Amino acid sequence: MADIMKWPEIPTFGSLQREMDRLFEDFFRRGGLVRPSVDVVETNDTVVVKAELPGMEPKDVDISVSDDRLTIKGERKAEKEEKGKTFYRMERCYGSFSRTIELPASVEADKAKADYKNGVLEITLPKTEQVKAKKIPIKTNNQ
Repeated sequence: MADIMKWPEIPTFGSLQREMDRLFEDFFRRGGLVRPSVDVVETNDTVVVKAELPGMEPKDVDISVSDDRLTIKGERKAEKEEKGKTFYRMERCYGSFSRTIELPASVEADKAKADYKNGVLEITLPKTEQVKAKKIPIKTNNQ
């Protein structure tokens, strides 16, 4: 009987997705584009999005909400070029970026608030009344 050939392990879809994400991030970083890291937190009443935007000025950032999607756009501008300078190594990224985040619930965009402190943009979006969690009391026969 012939030996059974062992096939190499096929990566799971999750690991393939992570690798593709890493490749795209590396590609865009080398191209000078910046994609801010974000945290999205949902409470009973709000959705809070925190985005890392170190070294940026609030005036260089635009925020919009449409169809339960939050979009953060901006541009990290390069420092003024000085003649006679050459770079040995340049890792800081400059350029335009746009990041759209799917929100976990419907929000009231006109009541949103944004704060910027220590390089972190925090956007607080109140949920619409229809999606807020409502507590339902349980009645018993004794009451």
